[in-house]
Amino acid sequence: MQELDNNFSHLPLEVQRKISFSQTSVFKAVFPNDTNHYDTLFGGVAMQLMDEVAFIAATRFCRKRLVTVSTSQIDFKIPIPAGTIIEVSGTIIKIGTTSIDVKADIYVEEMYREERHLAVSGKFTFVAIDEHRAPVSVL
Repeated sequence: MQELDNNFSHLPLEVQRKISFSQTSVFKAVFPNDTNHYDTLFGGVAMQLMDEVAFIAATRFCRKRLVTVSTSQIDFKIPIPAGTIIEVSGTIIKIGTTSIDVKADIYVEEMYREERHLAVSGKFTFVAIDEHRAPVSVL
């Protein structure tokens, strides 16, 4: 796999364009139905949102069928309370022959203050597949 380091100048222009275009963000208000008994976002809900946004970013990059094959190093840095706004972002960080790694982050913002903090981060790996679920090239 080729590690990407935000310096994409060594990659073909078309791949650089795809990486830039595929960056994806979704904003959501955190309501009580997504929180636990501590009034903070369920970890499973956070991971579901991260997987979904990472999937969208990877799909926008390669425009192929993808499946999640692994997640790694999901770090819950700070709790996400109800009544906040979150941004879930996905960025391509590695491109393999049949796989794509996406860094997914959740930032939390207070509704009525301009504070923003990284709350959760992780990596999701996807494999491109054909109609028979066999791996295919992502490029």
